[in-house]
Formats: sequence, structure tokens, C-alpha cells
Amino acid sequence: LILAASGYMLWQVFSPFISALALSMIIVTICYPLYEFIEKRVYHNNSSLAASLTTLIVVIVGIIPLVFISSVFLRELVSFYQTLGSGQDLSIEQSLSAVENTIRVYIPEFELNLTEQIKQSAEWFVLNIGTIFAGTITTIFLIFISLIGAFYFFKDGKKLLAFITKISPLPDKEDQIIFSRLGKAMRAVTMGVVLVSLIQGILAAIGFTIFGIERAVLWGAVAALLSMIPGVGTLVIMVPAIIYLFVTGSVVSAAGLAVWAIAIIILVDNILGPQLMSRGHSMHPFLVLLSVLGGISMFGPIGFIVGPVIITLFIVLLEI
Repeated sequence: LILAASGYMLWQVFSPFISALALSMIIVTICYPLYEFIEKRVYHNNSSLAASLTTLIVVIVGIIPLVFISSVFLRELVSFYQTLGSGQDLSIEQSLSAVENTIRVYIPEFELNLTEQIKQSAEWFVLNIGTIFAGTITTIFLIFISLIGAFYFFKDGKKLLAFITKISPLPDKEDQIIFSRLGKAMRAVTMGVVLVSLIQGILAAIGFTIFGIERAVLWGAVAALLSMIPGVGTLVIMVPAIIYLFVTGSVVSAAGLAVWAIAIIILVDNILGPQLMSRGHSMHPFLVLLSVLGGISMFGPIGFIVGPVIITLFIVLLEI
């Protein structure tokens, strides 16, 4: 009873940092080969120095570009909403009205009032800007905790795995199989989701720039975020952009963007994504979809990794 009570208290202490610890494990799982490469080449194979250098590389290559992209996205988003809210950009309102009028030709009773709805979204954004920045501060704190966790997982990860293997009731060989499968699944989902989303967002932004869509960086970031949602993808943002260009009279640009979406975005989504996702595990795509959606609903953004990992753990234990 005392052990159970202390275990519950331990969970209460660590539960606010579950997302940070999960992010730490994801970073270490993906970057551990880099840590081993550095450890073999530093002075006296110093594990602390190797862990510090690896964490620094993660910050430089991953965290800083992500913060920069997020700041650009936030600045573009604020500017866009403020422009709509003040009524300074009449061309957007006229274009939205043209889209509605075109739809009414085929559906006379159609009434969506896009301009008013976007203005209401702008008002909501302004009123909740403090909450959004408070969330940003919390996110920065969790990233800081995850980087500290990554440092210690790099440095003492093998000792931790050895300890877990020792106290596990399963045979050591089966523990090693479980760890191996979980690591492969985590790498496959992370690379298959995050890397493909970044590629799709960049390609979408390039296409928007080429074919005359304003605020290409903003819409490219939105496309990258949407592509992380299984079953949604970048077509949710590409199709309205094509319709917008067509309705506003830019037929050639609309056709060009449609070809770009089909030839580039869809090819990346259907060739590169499945290739990266399939490496390391043979989970059915529909099961991946359900595990990602369920993980996000249960654990938040980090759930797109945690969900498939939990499913993989269950399948491995079932096989054993």
C-alpha cells in the first residue's frame, strides 16, 4: 500500500512534465546515432561532453529554426488578422465576395459570409493574444525541460535501459526486442510525419509564391500544420487557393497551382511519406491513423508520437 501510494504521488509530481519527457525520448531516439558518433571522437570518450555537443546540435539544427519559423508564422498571422479586422485590405473582402457569388450561381441559397467570419476570428485572436503568449511561454519552458532531459538521456540512457531490463519480469531478450521495436516505430512516425510535413509546407509556400498567392509563408506554415493531421493533408489549403485564383480571374495561375499540387504535394504525400512511415514497423496505415488521432486527443500535440508507440508496445507484447 505504501508503494502504491508513493507511486501515485510520483505520478502526480511528474505528470506536468510528461510531454517534455516524451519529447526528450523522441529527440534521443532519433539522434542517438549522432551521439555515439560524437562520443567516439571526443576527448577520452567523455559522455557528458558528447551529450552536451549533441544537445547543442539539436538546438542549432532543430530548435532555433523551429522558433524562427514559428515567429515568422505568428507575425504573418497577426498582420493578416489585423489587416482584415481594420478593413484596410479591401481586395481580400472583394475576392471572398466573388467566391460566394460564384457559388450562389450553382447554389442560390448559399450564404456563408466569409468576410464577417474571418473578422470575428480576428476579434477572437486579439482578445486572446495574452493567453496565446502565455501558452508560448509554457511551451518554451517545456522545451527547456525536454532539452535537459535529452542531455541526461544521452548521457545515462544505456544505464536506464539496463535498469529497466533488470527489473522487468520479462526475459532480457524480449525486453531488447520491445525496446528495438519501440525505437524503430518512434523514428518511423517522427520522420514520416514531421519531415514530410516540413517538405510539404516548403513546397506549398514555393507554389503560392510562384503563382501569386499573398502571404505565402503564412499559408505554407498552415499547409505544414494541416499535413500533420492524417487524412487531411495540404489539399485542404491548396484546393481553396486554386479556387480563389480561378474565381478572381487568374485561370493560368490556378491551373499552374493545380499542376503543382498534383505533381509535387500529392507525390510527396503518397510516395515519400509512406516510405518513411513504413521503415521500422509494419503497422497498417488505418491503425496508424487511429493511433495518431487518439494520441493527439489524449496527450495533446505530442500524442502523434505517443499513440503509435503505445499501439506498437501492445502489438509487441501480444506477439510475445
